[in-house]
Amino acid sequence: MDKGYPSLKLRLALIAYTLLWWVLLPVVVLYLRRRGRKDPLYAQKLAERFGRYGVRLKNPVWVHAVSLGEMRSATPLIRALLAQGENVLTTHFTPAGRREAEREFAAEIAAGTVQTVWVPFEYSFAYRRFLKQFAPKYGLVMEIEIWPRMIMACRRYKTPLFMCNAQYPEKSFEKDQQGLGLRAALVAGFAGGFVKSEGQRERFAAVGMQNIHVTGELRFDQPIPQAHLTAAAACRAALTKGRPSFTLTSVVEGEDALYIDMIRQTTGVFFVYVPRAPERFDDVAQMLQAAGLRYERRSALLDDDLGLADPAPEIDVLLGDSMGEMYFYLGLCDRAIVGGGFVPKGAHNIIEPLALKKPVIVGPHIWTIAYPATEAMAAGVCQLVPDAQALMDEVQAPTPVTDAQITTFYEDHAGGVARTLAAIPKALAR
Repeated sequence: MDKGYPSLKLRLALIAYTLLWWVLLPVVVLYLRRRGRKDPLYAQKLAERFGRYGVRLKNPVWVHAVSLGEMRSATPLIRALLAQGENVLTTHFTPAGRREAEREFAAEIAAGTVQTVWVPFEYSFAYRRFLKQFAPKYGLVMEIEIWPRMIMACRRYKTPLFMCNAQYPEKSFEKDQQGLGLRAALVAGFAGGFVKSEGQRERFAAVGMQNIHVTGELRFDQPIPQAHLTAAAACRAALTKGRPSFTLTSVVEGEDALYIDMIRQTTGVFFVYVPRAPERFDDVAQMLQAAGLRYERRSALLDDDLGLADPAPEIDVLLGDSMGEMYFYLGLCDRAIVGGGFVPKGAHNIIEPLALKKPVIVGPHIWTIAYPATEAMAAGVCQLVPDAQALMDEVQAPTPVTDAQITTFYEDHAGGVARTLAAIPKALAR
């Protein structure tokens, strides 16, 4: 590792960052407790946030998946690592990520080959405990998560830490070229990266990251739960009643008014509405009710096995108030409208609907998913709509897309897990 790293400027920034964390510690704890009122898991096992763990794996591969989306992208790679005989430790910051890991790997957790814990807070002592207790072989940080103390602790204790399935969104890259450039300097502190595309490699290299490997997008290799598709097929006709159907996935705060107004103005169409965060379920239900829409919540309409009561009610909207059942919700639709694209923070994952051969519609803000959205639009399997009227037009008269188009696009971009597995030994050898 570079003996001149970190620079004096970055060291001073880290001192200020550490002091800020100590000053804000009561605020952070209060935040978790308040979030815990809506989701109790936020306030549980707080000792883990400070690097204190009970039973623990030794020498696992460490995968940091901060929340649900990162965990889903990590799942196929974790499966492949387990097949190679590795033990895997997953760390998370949000309950959504932890729950997904516990749901997806319940059998492996019971068998002692997978463990899920909270990632430590940004304190040197917490990461010292974490790294000494688990002694991970190496760490894989999913997407682009930059935690300064995590990076510095791994360098200090010689734990190779890589970005994995990494992308450097254009807005973030441009912003990091301005000002003090501290975030860019932190990116250079990783031991290397497994990135989604050649364009991403160029951006990471431009800020000083070395040991970069282009491995593609892991979500193209994501396992599809057949039980969800079977359940969707069993109740789709009863819910849609022959109408065209759209699933709105990962809808975020700030988009609801636009989408609900579109639904209210559309006739003869069935919608599945899936908020991104579970703490928004009740709020969205109130919005749907206030709009006068005929809707039911998944929790009220379907049993634990996704079975539908007979007869099915006459509704226009199914509110997806559950986690980990996205493939079921997608199985109910003809096309998917992916959330996030109508707010500046940017759109979310388009790969899950494409995996089921469902054409995709996105809003104008796709900088967060430039790859593979740009390629998907070029292939004609993803339609970008710039505003509410264009969205309405696309829902009422969808652009023709064939299964063959989606299959070709998908096959052209799959294989990220195999490429990542092949690249890991090369990255570790450098």
